[in-house]
Amino acid sequence: MIGHSVTFTHALCRAPSRSVPDGLRAEDRGAPDADLFAAEHAAYVAALRKTGAEVTVLPPREDFPDSVFIEDPALCLNGVAIVLRPEAPSRRGEAAMLRPDLMRLFPEVRDLAGNGFVDGGDILCSDTEVMVGLSARTDAAGVASLRPIVEDLGYRLRMVETPPEILHFKTESSLLDPETILASPRLAATGCFEGYKVIETAPGEEGAANAIRFNAPVFLSDGFSQTADRLDAAGYEIWPMPTTQAALLDGGLSCMSLRYSLPSGA
Repeated sequence: MIGHSVTFTHALCRAPSRSVPDGLRAEDRGAPDADLFAAEHAAYVAALRKTGAEVTVLPPREDFPDSVFIEDPALCLNGVAIVLRPEAPSRRGEAAMLRPDLMRLFPEVRDLAGNGFVDGGDILCSDTEVMVGLSARTDAAGVASLRPIVEDLGYRLRMVETPPEILHFKTESSLLDPETILASPRLAATGCFEGYKVIETAPGEEGAANAIRFNAPVFLSDGFSQTADRLDAAGYEIWPMPTTQAALLDGGLSCMSLRYSLPSGA
């Protein structure tokens, strides 16, 4: 089954900056290489375009090393852009920086009220529901501010707990179709995906869970062959993608784009 939560006409990306080695990471496993990051990002954009989507790539911002992870400061829902509020102090200016581009590209832009924090990396959307994981980057006050916007757009909002060892809810989960989620065993074990079919990542391949279903294919990070085999056996078309540099900054496939659909002519 394919639904509007996995089919898109557009994507918005931002090219990585030369300052990307200064980006945040929970564990220092070495700094990413700016040139290699740019090459992997270009391959990612090319793959998005190959699906038939119109992809806009914004210029890099040297003052925001993490701004390549464009999904965190905004949420796209039913053709509406919602400006979020990242928790990390070094990223709090990203939402205001992105807002003029959202105003240019979307027919409607809404802003998160209140003082709470929400990172887009903690939000997983199906056709009918928006799941938001509480984490180090998303708090209950932020979710309370997001709830009326989500419900006004016709979705249920489900607030769940992300285990403390997982940075973002979508670090270890992704939507394969409106009824099926790919998740790590430890996130699936929390019971937060009640009502969905769950395909678990293979042992030692938790990082594979940050995938994206984008139109026909599922983009999956390179190096997770057992999980790729599981998805292939379940009937999904797999496109392996290099994400070695994003992974050094706790990032992955979902972080590097805002995926949305607009009516023809919008």
